Amino acid sequence: MFHQRTKARMGIAVSALLAIALTTGFGGRPGSSDTTEPDSTEPDSTEADTTEPDTTEPDSTEADGTEAAGSEPAGSDAAAEGDFVVGVSNTLAGNGWREEMICAVKAQSLASGNVSEVIAISRNGGPTEQIQDLQSLISQGVDAIILNPSDRDQLNPVIEEAISQGIVVVAVDQAVSAEGAYVATNDQVAYGRLGGEWLAESLGGEGSVLYMRGIEGVPADEDRNEGFQEAMAEYPDIEIKEVYTGWDYTQGGDIAVQELTAADYDGIWTSGIDYTVVNAFGTVGVEPIPVVGADNNEFINQLLNGQPGAAVTNPAVIGGVGTAIALDVLTGGEPDPVTTLTPEVWDAENNMEELEANYFEDRDATFSSAVSVEGFTTFTPEQLFDCRGPGE
Repeated sequence: MFHQRTKARMGIAVSALLAIALTTGFGGRPGSSDTTEPDSTEPDSTEADTTEPDTTEPDSTEADGTEAAGSEPAGSDAAAEGDFVVGVSNTLAGNGWREEMICAVKAQSLASGNVSEVIAISRNGGPTEQIQDLQSLISQGVDAIILNPSDRDQLNPVIEEAISQGIVVVAVDQAVSAEGAYVATNDQVAYGRLGGEWLAESLGGEGSVLYMRGIEGVPADEDRNEGFQEAMAEYPDIEIKEVYTGWDYTQGGDIAVQELTAADYDGIWTSGIDYTVVNAFGTVGVEPIPVVGADNNEFINQLLNGQPGAAVTNPAVIGGVGTAIALDVLTGGEPDPVTTLTPEVWDAENNMEELEANYFEDRDATFSSAVSVEGFTTFTPEQLFDCRGPGE
């Protein structure tokens, strides 16, 4: 069955045809330009396989998937013509992981054949700015919105406004609590816990750890902190120094230089700002210590070349997963309201094969190594790397 918003658009199209018969004027779809700028308890959920390269959550209410009586069969007209418009909202511009997330939305939209345009709004900001961006996407007539939320709760009124207009909303990477929104996340609590456990065990349960968080107050940082603290509670002999990096690689590297100059540490846990932290050992002139990071391309390269540490997977192609879920709803499917990807931990001692398979020599340092999520994404690596949506 067609999503209700699609049915409404078909009614508009019929009205437009009648108008043509009566007048010499022509009325088309409101114009919408690409505005891309430079850049947790778990309910019943679907756990996706993130094996490479073939590659938290709020209390969630299952979205109402019922269709209005008389709707057209799914998969015809609008979907076949590639007529859906997908909007993207991102509030951390210039971050390589977020850029790849947007590329995954574009790639999946292109691969699906069901999308005519992707409108991406990407800028640095918080809930106030993101509310404005979501309102802009609503006014531009999108059929679905994929957002990486800046807050779990503050966006709810505008998200619910979008849903009330028949727009499918999918929060990716981080959860929202809005009723009717879909959520597709990497399990951020597990991310913090698994990396923390690996680090504590590698230190023999004692020592001093530099704990390098992301952005204070955002859902992913809060969830990762929950998991990290769960792990550290089992190791009371580990001392922790907490700092925030803003998920900025340059800032993270600078903080690491300052901390390594001022104090002695036995290990470092990072919220994904990793390779610049490793570079700080050379800058300061100290022996490398174990570092926990993400599956970023240069960090994987550093692990392959002897840096002690572990990469916790956090696929940026979660943007493509969210897009696949939105298109499933728009074409009559009823996906689970919450989809959770479980992280893996890779170190050189136990996972050399995975590290070698997921390092791309020709990709940027911040490239997230996952290039697909089985069961959701259908784009090719080339489409992901090209980062072009339909019509671009």
